[in-house]
Amino acid sequence: MHPSASVEAVCRSGSHTFSKTSVTEIELLAGLGVADDAHAGVTVRHRSRVAQDPRQPNLRQVHLIHAELLGDLRAREFRVGPGDLGENVTTRGLDLLGLPRGALLYLGDTAVVEVTGLRNPCAQIEGFQPGLLAAVLGRDEQGNLIRRAGVMGVVRLGGVVRPGDPIRVDLPEEPHQRLERV
Repeated sequence: MHPSASVEAVCRSGSHTFSKTSVTEIELLAGLGVADDAHAGVTVRHRSRVAQDPRQPNLRQVHLIHAELLGDLRAREFRVGPGDLGENVTTRGLDLLGLPRGALLYLGDTAVVEVTGLRNPCAQIEGFQPGLLAAVLGRDEQGNLIRRAGVMGVVRLGGVVRPGDPIRVDLPEEPHQRLERV
């Protein structure tokens, strides 16, 4: 389906910073997320979600963004690179936004991430660079909001993920469910 899909970069941050640091590898922990990342955990870790209800399940353990978005933003004069928008995994050659909920992403030798939904970009992105929030949002022909800032997922099987690792996609049974914000 996506024969040339691969991991371009991996990033993490041990504190609640907007951007994450590119590293040579990350370890995904089943049911938790990225080892040594502030958003790892069984229950929600994003501050706004914790304020609503700290017992919510963490459907945002891993954030993935397609490198093609970063290239598009750079072409529009934004200064962005891997990890700058807070993602853990930067992919290439994979239509992340077109995946259905429940799609399984096989990253490297053993790690499996289940796609749970779309990242909803928050006001922090505007603080990172003015105009960036509008640049990662759009509207379709019907006027519906399109979120382009990547997808979120949960770790089903752990493993080490490195730049250059292949990505294989396993789609859930039909009918497929569109991604909604999580």
